[in-house]
Amino acid sequence: MTVIKKQDFIDSIADALQFIACYHPKDFIQAMAKAYEKESSPAAKDAIAQILVNSRMCAEDKRPICQDTGIVNVFIKVGMDVQWQTDQSIDDMVNEGVRRAYLHPDNVLRASVVEDPLGSRRNTKDNSPAVTHTEMILGDKVEVHIAAKGGGSENKAKFTILNPSDSVVDWVLETVPKMGAGWCPPGIISLGVGGTAEKAMLMAKESLMESIDIQDLLERGAQTAAEKLRVELYEKINQLGIGAQGLGGLTTVLDVKISEYPTHAASLPVAMIPNCAATRHTHFVLNGTGPAEFEPPALSDWPEITWQAAENTRHVDLDSITQADIEQWQPGETLLLSGHLLTGRDAAHKKIADLFSQGQSLPDGLDFNGRFIYYVGPVDPVNNEVVGPAGPTTATRMDKFTDIMLDKTGLLGMIGKAERGEIAINSIKQHKSVYLIAVGGSAYLVSKAIKSSRIVAFEELGMEAVREFYIENMPVTVAVDSQGESVHKSGPKEWKQKIADIPVHKKT
Repeated sequence: MTVIKKQDFIDSIADALQFIACYHPKDFIQAMAKAYEKESSPAAKDAIAQILVNSRMCAEDKRPICQDTGIVNVFIKVGMDVQWQTDQSIDDMVNEGVRRAYLHPDNVLRASVVEDPLGSRRNTKDNSPAVTHTEMILGDKVEVHIAAKGGGSENKAKFTILNPSDSVVDWVLETVPKMGAGWCPPGIISLGVGGTAEKAMLMAKESLMESIDIQDLLERGAQTAAEKLRVELYEKINQLGIGAQGLGGLTTVLDVKISEYPTHAASLPVAMIPNCAATRHTHFVLNGTGPAEFEPPALSDWPEITWQAAENTRHVDLDSITQADIEQWQPGETLLLSGHLLTGRDAAHKKIADLFSQGQSLPDGLDFNGRFIYYVGPVDPVNNEVVGPAGPTTATRMDKFTDIMLDKTGLLGMIGKAERGEIAINSIKQHKSVYLIAVGGSAYLVSKAIKSSRIVAFEELGMEAVREFYIENMPVTVAVDSQGESVHKSGPKEWKQKIADIPVHKKT
């Protein structure tokens, strides 16, 4: 009988989470490299290059791929012949592993999990608890699939119950464009079809941990209904032209996964969950001989890609910028930002809105007038870092605060990731403001542009506190200009038409 020791299990969980925080799976690197090679959209190709360069840098320095180091998802299959040598439950051991991983002094991972979700939303400080699913199976081993799921992609999970005669393809193609770019494409989209509501969602989530193999499927040919659906959706989702970061391009998905389960004759449950460009997951097996070991990809597995701004890129000094300056910027234009900016995201915006509603002023020293705000919650620094990985968060969550910020604070512009909704775009147009995007999935690369950091307000919010960064040559793209023109609308529309005009696209 196999004996699994408590310490081996906890160590394996902790080591797995540190491993996936810093290393993309090899199959993801290869799929992104192929997407880079074939990409024709300059904006999308640039975004993919930044993601791949960031990925290699993180592997070299063993630092997190993304500042959002995720909420931990664990699928555990326990052989019925296994005996545990422990005084804790499986969930408790998992959570201890999470704590050790996220508080590791040599590589602190960002704690994003909050308790009391309907009330105080207090940060648990160690990213526990995980979301754990345990299944008893035949055998004498313990199999673990573990992932760290970022909020940007997790928030785009969708579920519906179709009529049995309805088209899954039609629902997916209608739904994917509405997901926007907050899930940081290109990535993987997984469907769970059948069972009940919760079964469909679990199947979709677990399938995201499978290897990328769509090209093998295309080569050998689809046989089953599920395989044929995978191929059809892979081709048709990419034909939407959404592209990397939603800027328009040839590759929106690297693979489509589908899991099925028998369902009620009157039902067709369908769950859809995306994985972002910070795809983080691994699999290990414990057989009683000790903790799991993890081997990172070789540096030679990354393509020889470097990133640098184009020669005609506009350089912007944030410390002397004027209204007249930002009105010259065009949608899709690349900028290199230098100077001082402020940070802030959900909790800080709510605090500011609450202060204004109560007739109070901003805290001393917090002044947004004529300045830019960067929507970010960085990882804590280690060693000599100024700040840890500090990529953008999804800007649409700040849409409802945009008018207040532009109207009452004198804020000049905003930086985040993904598209803005109509409420925010209308406010940007009214105030002749601007919205810029940094590449989601390039957090470590972005952090290298940050030369100093200090907390300005709301220190109690932890990673959501308002900071002042001094930056040098931070790359961004104009996503919404002062006239309210959005590249997230024009880019995919343009590339959807371009793709339709390529006769051989369906053969790729």
